Amino acid sequence: MKKSRLIPLDNYIELSEAEMLDRTAHFFQDVDRRRTVREFSDKSVDKKIIENCIGAAGTAPSGANLQPWHFVAVSDPVVKKEIRIAAEKEEFEFYHGRASGEWLKDLEPFETNEKKPFLEKAPWLIAIFEQRYGINKDGSKKKHYYVSESVGIATGLLITAIHNAGLVSLTHTPSPMKFLNNILKRPKNEKPFLLLVVGYPEGDVKVPDIKRKSLREISTFL
Repeated sequence: MKKSRLIPLDNYIELSEAEMLDRTAHFFQDVDRRRTVREFSDKSVDKKIIENCIGAAGTAPSGANLQPWHFVAVSDPVVKKEIRIAAEKEEFEFYHGRASGEWLKDLEPFETNEKKPFLEKAPWLIAIFEQRYGINKDGSKKKHYYVSESVGIATGLLITAIHNAGLVSLTHTPSPMKFLNNILKRPKNEKPFLLLVVGYPEGDVKVPDIKRKSLREISTFL
């Protein structure tokens, strides 16, 4: 008989319903404050804070627990400049040809363009890669499952951890992002998923006046 590899769930903590209601209400109020910003301060952020946030992201569930992600945290100004140059090249193509008229119109309230100074000014960039397949010790390919779903969940945890730390972030997705593999020397089995800009907001930063959909609009209870 095959030996079970299951272990007791010793670290589960059951809460009273009152505690659950209190915690969920406070958590919602806290994450509801989260805003994406595009103007960052150059104030430094301790590396250990970023390590803790990435560690939290690494607790995400994944297909067959294969954890098909890799995070590259960049603070080196030379590397950040390389990323900015490459990203702005792709963004120029986007704003001046690739994007449809409808897409550009939807972006108007955010006043965005191909210039991305935050890629150099923010203290940290975190490039998130999805591992489309793994590499076994003998060099053969290891199949990964639900890769995008798994990496998406981990990214959500990372963004929440960054907010919880008192920092702000920006999800940046220049397309295509193959340049990240080249600059950051990542292997061919990894595909750039997202570039996360992390740091403190600029003192006079402004954000778009947007509204989030209501609970009724985003959910159905049966």
